[in-house]
Order: sequence, then structure tokens, then C-alpha cells
Amino acid sequence: MAEPWFKDGLHFTCTQCGKCCGGAPGFVWVNDEEIAALAEFLGEPTETVFGFYTRREGSRRTLREKANYDCIFYDREKGCTVYPARPRQCRTWPFWETNMKNEQTWERTAEGCPGCNQGDLIPSDEILKRIAVMRV
Repeated sequence: MAEPWFKDGLHFTCTQCGKCCGGAPGFVWVNDEEIAALAEFLGEPTETVFGFYTRREGSRRTLREKANYDCIFYDREKGCTVYPARPRQCRTWPFWETNMKNEQTWERTAEGCPGCNQGDLIPSDEILKRIAVMRV
């Protein structure tokens, strides 16, 4: 197998700017395990988190959005209010397959994400793990 274009790793640190957390309609897919983790973090029953903070979209569940399309858990002053328990989709950003196809897709992602090309060096093996997690 050929080495990925990011074989030397990439720099990234989450600035909690919220650019990936809202401003446009979208989906943050969650599974039962992630809903349970959110419930534990929030100190609320799983059923409450399931019913109040998520909605069905086809056969899957996604976090609800506010009227301005921000994630239900994003506060423009505080950032992500569930950051330690955030779903895997959020944990793996920006290392999604669509963003990692080539250097051009990465640079397009970096144009909208101030944490790209900043901060910690994320090794290529870790990037590959994060891409694989999103395939599940």
C-alpha cells in the first residue's frame, strides 16, 4: 500500500471556534453508545438525551440543531458544552475521508478551520485511525 500524502503527519489543534459546529444545516450522527456518554456527562437520563437532544433522520439519529443551525451543544460564548463527551464525528474532525483525499482537499478544509496546520503534530497513523473510525 502506498504511503498517504500526509505520511509526515499534519498539525491540528481544536480552537473551539465553532465553524464546524454550526452556521449551516448538517448532521452530527450519533449512536446509542454516544448518546449514553452524553447522558452520563450531562447527568441526565439517557431517554431525556435521546428525546430532547437528538432526532431521527432516516434510520439514524443526529444531534438537533438550534434555529440558526448551530449544534444544540454549541454555545457561541463558551464553545462546545459537551467537549469531553463529544461524539466521534466531532472527535475525528478534520480527519474525515472527504477532507483527506489529497493536499487540495486538506487546504480547502484548512481555509475554513483555523485549527488546521496549527498546534500539535498528529502522526499519520493516528490520522488513519481517525479516518477508519468514521467508516464504521
